Formats: sequence, structure tokens, C-alpha cells
Amino acid sequence: MNKKTGFSSAVIVAGGSGTRMGRPKQMLPLGGKPVLVRTVSALKQAPSVREIVVVTPAENRAELNKHFSDLIYADPGSTRMESVINGFLKTSPQAETVAVHDGARPLVNPARVEACLQAAGEYDAAVLAVPVKDTVKICADGVVEKTPERSALWAAQTPQCYRRELLAEALEKFGAQKDATDESQLVEKLGVKVRVVESDYKNNKITTPEDLLFAEALLDDKTIYRTGFGFDLHRLEPGRRLYIGGAEIPHTKGFLGHSDGDVVLHAVCDAVLGALCEGEIGVLFPPTDESIKGISSVTIAKKVLEIVRAKNAEITHIDATIITQEPKIKPHYAAVRKSLADVFEMPEGNVSFKSKSHEHVGEIGRGEAAMCHAVATLKIRSNV
Repeated sequence: MNKKTGFSSAVIVAGGSGTRMGRPKQMLPLGGKPVLVRTVSALKQAPSVREIVVVTPAENRAELNKHFSDLIYADPGSTRMESVINGFLKTSPQAETVAVHDGARPLVNPARVEACLQAAGEYDAAVLAVPVKDTVKICADGVVEKTPERSALWAAQTPQCYRRELLAEALEKFGAQKDATDESQLVEKLGVKVRVVESDYKNNKITTPEDLLFAEALLDDKTIYRTGFGFDLHRLEPGRRLYIGGAEIPHTKGFLGHSDGDVVLHAVCDAVLGALCEGEIGVLFPPTDESIKGISSVTIAKKVLEIVRAKNAEITHIDATIITQEPKIKPHYAAVRKSLADVFEMPEGNVSFKSKSHEHVGEIGRGEAAMCHAVATLKIRSNV
């Protein structure tokens, strides 16, 4: 029996293509943050984990770098075992134990991660697992052949933790086995007994859309929804570019303002800030500040989005209505909806945009100005 570990490396395998989810599951939003960001955050809370190697494609790394500055990266292989090997080769030789974890298990309990690492330090190999709740049938050709005793069955999870030299030997001897679904199978082939450390059922692997809903539900115990209202009005001035919802619309006039005057983005931003009780954009970008004269409203919106994320929130719905006599907005509905969805990094199906004329009444009716009303609904979590 070895002494307990004090320096551990974690290898997070996140190289999947997401064929069942439509896009890489590890980058899907979960409670306002990508799944993989939550996974890394959980492992960072385990006291023994001193370094984290993330095995993921290059296109995922920019998002991770927004949240972490000390990650080590490795390229995915064509199989899980190749990915594990690539990640293992980037771990420090100083590490006494190595934890291998699925990037799609974001709700792992850091205390259980630490318990698994310490068990590996004592017994050479340990895996997180939970007792099987369902009765399992062994079948052939659609017929039950045997019903094993349920009390002896455990469902393996990750991380799976090993003394570094032991994992190195197992990967060297058996890592080419493409049908291996976890590392403990390889370690078992060495004749090593793998210790089971009891986990919990929250440490579920996100594989299907239903798994993501389950994970969302586990985060929802401290979730509130708020709706904010926003309004803006700007004059239309000949010779200026016209921006509506971040999209440039062909017209002879554009909005007059300290920024580009995009009334739709301004109204939506104020609605979002209102839901967060964070004031309005004039406080963040005062019209008296000459250094930001002519600033793009997209830049303003991105700053608002930063505040949303800092508040552990997520914009779930936007509904904006522009009131203008000119130009005709209906031909541009699709372009503006897409632009709003892109700016606020949300599904286009959650964005509503429409227009109303002012029936030739007043300044708006004469084509001298336009205004916008907007509402935004936010999901805010206090346990993130």
C-alpha cells in the first residue's frame, strides 16, 4: 500500500464530434457556461490536482482560454485510447497519480475526485462508480439468458485514477485496443485490482439531449427568471449608415447618436441590464465620453453580454419592436433576427424582431426618427 498522493495531473478527454447532439457536446451551454468549462472548474477544486491537460480540438480552446490561463492542451486521437495517450504524454513526470476524466461529466463532485485520487495513491488504481439501480438482463437474439445479481453491479464513471507509472505501463501494453471503453480495463489486464470509490448519480455523462436536460435540472434548484424592458429613440440623419440590431440596412439616412445610434441594440441592451438590475447603457458608455464617439453598438452589446455572464445569467429570449416610418423593415426581418442572435450568442429561434409604422404621425411618421421597445428574459443562477 502506497502513501497518499499530493501532486496529481488530470487528463480531460473532450475530443468528441457530437454526432448525436448536432455539435460537440462538451461545448454545449449548461447553465450559461459550456459543459467543458464546468468540467474543468470542478477538477480544479480537487486539492491534489496541480495541472490539467485538456484533450480537445483547437477550435474549442479559445473559449476555454476566456476562463482559464493555465491549461495544457493535447490533440484528440481517432479513438478514446489514442486521446488518453496523447493527454497522458503531456502530464508532468512529477505527478504521483493521474486522473482521467470525461469532458462531458461536468457535475462531478470535487470531493469525490479527491477521494478517488487518494484511493489510487493507496491502492494503485481507483475508479468512481455508483450501484446499478435497474435490474440488468444478459440477452442473446432478443431473449433473456441470465439476470445477474444486481447488488454486485456497479456503473463505472470518471475520473478513473492511477499511479502514474501504472497507467503508463497499461497504455504502453494495451493502449492500441480500440474497443476499450475505459482505462481500468487495461489496468485490469496487468493483474491489478481496481478500487471502487462510491460516487453519486449527478456525475452523469452528457451523451443525449435528455442528459443535458437532466444536468440543467440539477442546476435549477437556485434559478430565477427575470424580464427587463428597454426603450430607445434616435433621429434619422441623411448621409449616415443605418444599423438596426447590428445589421447594416441600405437607406439614405442613419441614426444620429454618440455611437452609431442603433436603437434596437440599445433597447435590447437596456432590457438585459434591467433584468439584471444593472442600470442602462448610458452609465457604461456615457455620451460625454469623447473617446468612444462613434462606437459600434455591437461593442456595447458585447460588454453587456460580459456582464450577463459575470452575473451567472443567460439570455433566454429577446423580443424587440422598432417603430419607424422608413425604411420598410419587413424585408430585413431575417437579417436582423440573425444579427441579434449572433451578437448575443443565442439561438435564433429565441429572438423575435418586428416593426410597426407610426401612421405618418409626428417626427417618426415624417421619417425624422425611429424608436424601439424591447423585452429580454434572463435565467439567473445563484449556485454557479
